Amino acid sequence: MTTIRQRRVGKGTEAAEDQPSEETNVEPDGKILPDPPGRKLWSILSITVGGIVAISLGLLTSVYVATLHENDLWFSNIKEVEREISFRTECGLYYSYYKQMIQAASIQQGLHGLVYDNKTESVRTINILERMNVYQEVFLSILYRILPIQQYLEPVYFYIYTLFGLQAIYVIALYVTSWLLSGTWLSGLLAACWYITNRVDTTRVEFTIPLRENWALPFFAVQIAAITYLLRTHLQPAQERLTLMAVFMATFLFSLTWQFNQFMMLIQALALFILDCLDLLPTAKVTWLYIIQISGLLLVCVLQFFNSMILGSLLISFNVSVLITRIIQKNLKKGGLPERLGKLILHVLLVLCLTLLINKFIKKILNLESDEHIFKFLKAKFGFGATRDFDANLYLCEEAFGLLPLNTFSRLSSTLLFYVYGFVLFLLTVAAVIVAFRNLRINVTLVFSSISGSNQAQLKEKMKEYTVTLKPDAAYSLAHTVLFGCLALSTMRMKYLWTSHMCVFASFGLCSTEVWKLILKCLHLHTSQRTQVIKYSIPIITLLYISFKFWPGIMDELSELREFYDPDTVELMNWIKSNTPNTAVFAGSMQLLAGVKLCTGRTLTNHPHYEDKNLRERTKQIYQIYAKRSPGDVYGILRSFGTDYVILEDSICYERRHSRGCRLRDLLDVANGHIMDGLGENEPDLKPSLYPRFCEEIKKNLPSYTTHFAKVFQNKTFHVYKLAKHK
Repeated sequence: MTTIRQRRVGKGTEAAEDQPSEETNVEPDGKILPDPPGRKLWSILSITVGGIVAISLGLLTSVYVATLHENDLWFSNIKEVEREISFRTECGLYYSYYKQMIQAASIQQGLHGLVYDNKTESVRTINILERMNVYQEVFLSILYRILPIQQYLEPVYFYIYTLFGLQAIYVIALYVTSWLLSGTWLSGLLAACWYITNRVDTTRVEFTIPLRENWALPFFAVQIAAITYLLRTHLQPAQERLTLMAVFMATFLFSLTWQFNQFMMLIQALALFILDCLDLLPTAKVTWLYIIQISGLLLVCVLQFFNSMILGSLLISFNVSVLITRIIQKNLKKGGLPERLGKLILHVLLVLCLTLLINKFIKKILNLESDEHIFKFLKAKFGFGATRDFDANLYLCEEAFGLLPLNTFSRLSSTLLFYVYGFVLFLLTVAAVIVAFRNLRINVTLVFSSISGSNQAQLKEKMKEYTVTLKPDAAYSLAHTVLFGCLALSTMRMKYLWTSHMCVFASFGLCSTEVWKLILKCLHLHTSQRTQVIKYSIPIITLLYISFKFWPGIMDELSELREFYDPDTVELMNWIKSNTPNTAVFAGSMQLLAGVKLCTGRTLTNHPHYEDKNLRERTKQIYQIYAKRSPGDVYGILRSFGTDYVILEDSICYERRHSRGCRLRDLLDVANGHIMDGLGENEPDLKPSLYPRFCEEIKKNLPSYTTHFAKVFQNKTFHVYKLAKHK
């Protein structure tokens, strides 16, 4: 946090770790004095009121998103198959394991079915608990079975209400983080209000309920709140131990519930590393956070049957490298400016080189290739050469993995959030730069050496008045928001990690005594009373503006009633359940097959959980049904995966959602070395295919196709063909 005070003995935040905060009464020797009785009573009253407001806002947010979900789908009135279809793409896949556990004869049998699963990928037996982050579905299904609620609550409602309940925890965690940073619960109230009024950009839980991030982000917010408290000065040993335990539990639950945990925590580790190098955080606490990240991830690795993708994560390699390099470079933060800069550069290079070496060694030992598609995607995304890799292009062409749209900022600005955020970000960045340079021993004593007498005394008084400091918790919040902001700008899907913390960061800056004190002193307008008036009046005015502008819209939104309507998919699912054997194997698009598994329980050839190299290769082969391939080739591919039925979708075969070059059929053509359909340029080495597009030609019922495929179902959207079983 920024403030103005006399520069004390020592440097940076390392020294500040032994100093009381400005709000605390202290003796000259640094001992903390007890608060006066009146102040203590007021503090208890404030904490009580603030806590009640936090819990109330969390519960209201939970009810709000649950109501939106009900109003959008009329969830309470639609049939079970329609409810399940509403869990689109990978959401349906995850929910299917919850349903599978609920319907199992016993908990043991349900767990056995997950560990030895042969219905998610045909002709293969896989361990779902090892491959996917579905422990939350397992826990919830066991809880539903043992609690006496079956007569009162359907399994699907127990599931979705749990997710909506986690939103309450999410909002409370954001509220508490902002409160801890600013020292007033008014800041938490503002953060929660911004989160709700910017719902379109802060969460998507109401229409993607089972998505992994909706499970994980509340725990991530709790972890950030705990870290914020941990970085406060003058914690008692018992408080510090309890806080570390809270950080560990939140980190563990976050890691357990989302497959992208390692990448998010790598960014968090980078923030800690940068701040530690610049002496903005206490090294001992940063070390504990590195260890907690490693131990939490390794515990998840054990629970996921030693998932190799976790062992080969960059996070573990990076954190281990930092800890090893610290042992090698023991006196990193000692010496003059040239010496410290040299040590710092060497430290960064050592960490990076050691990280790459350790990671490469682990992947070589484990023969790990599960995450290679992510690095191919990143390489192509940031312009390190074009690629014809099908998996990388599949990500590149999805809007969710593109740059953050500019209209996001106009929406965030309409609530004043982005304007306040930009102002606070600029102010704290300047403060961080000043403190970082001072910590690297760019010392004002050089200036004093050329000045003597009364002039030197006057200059020292000026320096005392305008010395800038940055509290460790504020420094971490700054680094966190900058790095996750960069991630959100580059990948739209990750904006929810940034925008929620943006609410915290902006509200904290607007309600911070130190921020307003610094601004007013720079303008030569500072008085204690004026600072307090502005600190409370500006946030209250902002809250009133948000309430008057957005309350009518929220009420209109809550009164708007819609209904789920997807008759073609419902008809398809009902037909599959009624007209195909339970052992039938279905091929098709990843998104549709997740719904087929959930609604019908049939075996799949592929699915949307893409973090496996064999599955990615399998999916590319299955998708040849939309490429220019001969009927014999397609039949051979499908039968190699045990396919009995293949589902073709007109929305993919004749796709118009993406432009030329990003349609699925274009990606397949380029990967196969064929010229794309339609007007436009093609790369010179692409050749015309010898065969027409399979999904179009099969509908003509030519003998070369009917020999292998027989149409058994058709509606306006889907065409289902049964594969002949040749001897």
